[in-house]
Amino acid sequence: FLVAATCLEWAVLVNGFFHLHDGTIYVDMGSLLGADFVAAAVLISYGAVLGKATPTQLIIMTILEIPIFAINEVIGRRFFGAIDMGDSMFVHAFGAYFGLGVSFMLQRRDVSTPKEGSSYRSDLFAMIGTVFLWLYWPSFNSGGASGDDQHRGVINTYLALCSCCVTAFAVSSLVHPEKKFNMVHIQNSTLAGGVAIGTAADLMIQPWGSILVGMIAGFISV
Repeated sequence: FLVAATCLEWAVLVNGFFHLHDGTIYVDMGSLLGADFVAAAVLISYGAVLGKATPTQLIIMTILEIPIFAINEVIGRRFFGAIDMGDSMFVHAFGAYFGLGVSFMLQRRDVSTPKEGSSYRSDLFAMIGTVFLWLYWPSFNSGGASGDDQHRGVINTYLALCSCCVTAFAVSSLVHPEKKFNMVHIQNSTLAGGVAIGTAADLMIQPWGSILVGMIAGFISV
């Protein structure tokens, strides 16, 4: 919670530096929404280092990651013209690979600890977060759009999430030796459709396209 709050404040300043208006950083709903997206990328990165990094290391990681995130987004959007309405590339992919890089730097080849894994209780509480993320993912993918683009973002994300959820449950049961659902699969794979469709959420890809993307994402994620 402390790190997330720090991330939001630092992100407003860093993003504002790259979007100056007459030498002034303006704070509005758009800048706050952008800071939320940056915080999401940082928290995704944390998933790769939990159990390995100390609170101080997490703070340092946050301070360093946000400027790199901002530079990466500016290069992608301004110079390459990348379209990423749901920030699947700039938030999820960036956060994942940045976290993997930090995890590689912090790893100890001769030491293993149970803190790097999860427990039944933590998995159970994590499902609460999964449910809320699943419910509000359409607003995440469409929050930066307006008009018809926003409507398409909600519809495409909704369809992708539904098909992904059904596929994830089915595949999780099939690959389990006892034909049971795996909690880790359900936590993560049910959200894969929302991430996968994020880049093209505001585009006219047809309902069957959204459903297909969700199914493929759920299958691969499991």
